[in-house]
This record gives sequence, C-alpha cells and structure tokens, in this order.
Amino acid sequence: MALKYGCSINSAVEDENSEENSPLLQKEAEELSVPPKCCSARCNLAIMMFFGFAVVYGLRVNLSVAMVAMVNGTNSQPSLNGSETHECPGALNSSSQSPDQLDGVPRYNWDSQMQGMLLGAFFFGYLFTQIPGGYLSGHFGGRIFLGGGVLCTAILTLLTPLAAELGARWLFALRALEGFGEGVTYPAMMAMWACWAPPLERARLMSLSGAGGNFGAFVSFPLTGFICHSLGWPAVFYWCGGAGCLWAILWFILVSDDPRKHPRISDQEKEYIVNTIGSEGGSHGWSVPLLPMLLSVPLWAIIITQMCSNWSYYTLLTSLPTYMDTVLHFDLRQNSFLSALPYLGGWLFSVLSGVIADNLLERELMGVTAIRKIFTVVGMVVPAGFLVAVAFSGCSGGLAVTFLTLSSTIGGASSAGVYMNQIDIAPRYAGVLLGITNTFGTIPGVLAPIVVGQLAKDHSLTGWSNVFYVSAGVSVVGAIIFTVFGSGKLQNWAVSEDEREADRES
Repeated sequence: MALKYGCSINSAVEDENSEENSPLLQKEAEELSVPPKCCSARCNLAIMMFFGFAVVYGLRVNLSVAMVAMVNGTNSQPSLNGSETHECPGALNSSSQSPDQLDGVPRYNWDSQMQGMLLGAFFFGYLFTQIPGGYLSGHFGGRIFLGGGVLCTAILTLLTPLAAELGARWLFALRALEGFGEGVTYPAMMAMWACWAPPLERARLMSLSGAGGNFGAFVSFPLTGFICHSLGWPAVFYWCGGAGCLWAILWFILVSDDPRKHPRISDQEKEYIVNTIGSEGGSHGWSVPLLPMLLSVPLWAIIITQMCSNWSYYTLLTSLPTYMDTVLHFDLRQNSFLSALPYLGGWLFSVLSGVIADNLLERELMGVTAIRKIFTVVGMVVPAGFLVAVAFSGCSGGLAVTFLTLSSTIGGASSAGVYMNQIDIAPRYAGVLLGITNTFGTIPGVLAPIVVGQLAKDHSLTGWSNVFYVSAGVSVVGAIIFTVFGSGKLQNWAVSEDEREADRES
C-alpha cells in the first residue's frame, strides 16, 4: 500500500497534464488521516533545522562584519590615482576617522583584494564536500552529517583569532577548512527531508528550515557589531563557536534520520509520513544514475539558476558591510544593524512563500512546474530591479538600505521555487542533487568577493554601481533559463524498475 500510494500521489501532483490522476489524489488524501502540523515531529525537525542554519550562517558571516573592526582602516585604501575617494561627504559617521574599537585589540593592514580573498576563502572549502556529503547522507542518513558539519565548523571558528594573529594565510586556510566542514549541511538537510516531508508539505517545511539562514544573517550582523564594539572582535568568534557547539549537542539528542526510528513520534504521524512518501524516500543505496543526471536538462536548469541567484546573494552576504563602511560611512553599530535588515525581510518572505506554494498545490490551482517557475521568477527578477535602484541611489544611505531590503525580501520567494526543485524531480536522490547544485552554486561565493574587490577597489560610487549592475544582470539571466528549461515533474531516471512495474500493475 505504501508503494502504491507513494507513486500515485506523486504522479497526481507532479504531472499537470494528467487529469485522470486528480480524482485519485483527492480520494486517497481524504481517506488518509492527516495528523496535526503543530508540535508534530516533522515540524519540530524543521524548527531544529531552522536554528541549525541560523547558527550555520552566523558562523559563515561573522567575518564579514568583524572584518570592518579587524582591518586598520578599511576605507583608507588609496584610489587608482593615488588619492582617497570620499564621494559621500554627508555620511553619518566615518569609521575610519573614529575607529569604534577597544584599545589593545589587534588590527591588520589587509588591502581590499586581501579582504576579498579572506571573505571568499570559506567557499573554497565549501565546494569540495557538497557532493560527497549529499551522496553519503543519502546512503547513511543526514543526521550525523548535518550535526557533525556544524560542530566541526564551530570548533574551527573558536580558533579564528589565533589564525588571524599568525597571518592572513593561516586565516585563509582556517576559513577554507570551516567551509569544508559546513559543506555537508545543506545536502544532509535535503536527504533528511526526502524521508520526512510529505509531498504536499514540502514547500512549507523546507522553506521554514532553510529560512534559518536568513534569520541567522539577520541576527548575526547586529550581534557581531555589538560584540565588536563592547568586547572586541575576537569575542565574536568565541560566541559564535560556542553557540554552534551547543546546538550540535541538542541536535544529536533530539533528532532521528527517519520517522520509523524517532522515539517520540506518534503512530498516526509515522503512518502518514511513510505512506505519503512511499518508497521514493529513504536510502538510495550505493548506486546512483550519474549519466542520466548529467544529461538531465531540468537538473542543469537548477544548477545554472542557483549559480545566478547565489551571485547576488553572496555578494551582499560577504561585501555589504564593506559597502556600508567605505561608501555610506556608517559606524560599526549602524553598519551591522543596517546590513542585517535585508535578511529580516528575506526570512519572513521565504516562510510565507512556502506556505502559499503548498496551498496552491493542495487546492490544485497550479501544478508543481508552474509554481516553481513563478516563485523563481518573482524571487530573482524583481530583486534585480531593486539592485539597479541601489546603484542609482548614490550617497543616500536611506534609499540604498530601503532598496537592498526590498531586494532581499522579495528574493525570499525563490526558496519555494528553484531551491527545492531537486526533491520534486528526484526525491530519492535529493541529497546527491543538492550536493551537485550547491557545488556549482558555491562558485559565486568564491568569485563574487574577489570580483567585488576588483570592481570596488577604489571605493567609488561607480565601482559599487558596477557591482550591483553585474549582480542584477546575472539574476535575470538565471530566471530566464529556469523559465525555459525548468521542470517540477518526477524524472524517469529517479524511479527504479521495481517501482515502474508496481505502478503499472496498480
């Protein structure tokens, strides 16, 4: 029964052109007892993941704000003609003129190119563990990899002040190792949701858990600025590392890989999850259809679109505090608070988008493909327009912050689009697919800070305008590609021969 239902519900939901499946979906959904979502084991898992990814992003972005305090005058680098560039004389405060830093805390003479390299170092390591993490999570379960990845990154974060004291090369290596440890976390999340998320609840559960990233950035930016101002920048890494270790302990105590293994789940919820997911969830074994994956057009659409979307996201994530400091001249506390605002909107909008997407699917108003494409286009094209508006805002700090906040807020819509499309097209291999797409999607994390360091090395309005133009253009290209080539249908290579035979017999 589990196999039959699992195949039937996915065929009904994901094949918009097969009207004969709709009555079957409605009939079986009515017969199956749906347990309450509130306080359920699957909801609790989403909340644990939410706070886990909040910690993950805290560990990832702490250097972005701390860099302003670590560097000896981030906006005192010479321009190309040998003079300093100050195009916004009416700024509120210049952190270079009045360093908001405790006495005795070390500062380093790193130019803008070195800062870009250090901010991008995390992603050099992040690249290498995405695919292995997704593959191993799909075979062994994601619990150990998600929790272990956060724990390893947290422990390394505690060593950041020591690495900075030893030199930029040591800090670069440490940040790359942090990325190496954290690279398994998102593929492990996808592998777990393949076992835990009923098809009609995927968007809301995965959006809620993934929204922890934006929430973590929102909290980390102002908190990092406050700690830098009050305790000195080294304390930032001690606090973030400690929070990561604490979360990892709770994760290993409270979470299970599979609903069948969860000690506190109700029988009703366990039956509901197992029956709706069917045999598409669970371990994929050691065998993975690599060649069909490489030839899959919908998968390449996800890969390219995520790369394009991540370009603007990582540009803001790593370089926004530098823009606030060197162009708009906000002081350290203003900088960290204003840098956080865009992620508040992104967090709220991504959760809301997941709920709306699932409601559209439950009411059969749209098919999966249409929903994923609409939310992707809205989450990439509209934010691109606001990034262009930032370029035209000039020295107006209020306008710049407003447009950046609107851009990141509406960008949260893509969390119900391309960012969960892997589990639509191949639930069983979702962890592997996310590893693949995130590997390519991490390339902008490596390149974007370096490109920003080159385009904005003179800290001019023109240089930063070019940064925003490039980000906007890349986002629009990604939205077009997904609109043309994306799909929400279960792919043939993601279904085993046994499942095909059972589906034919049913």
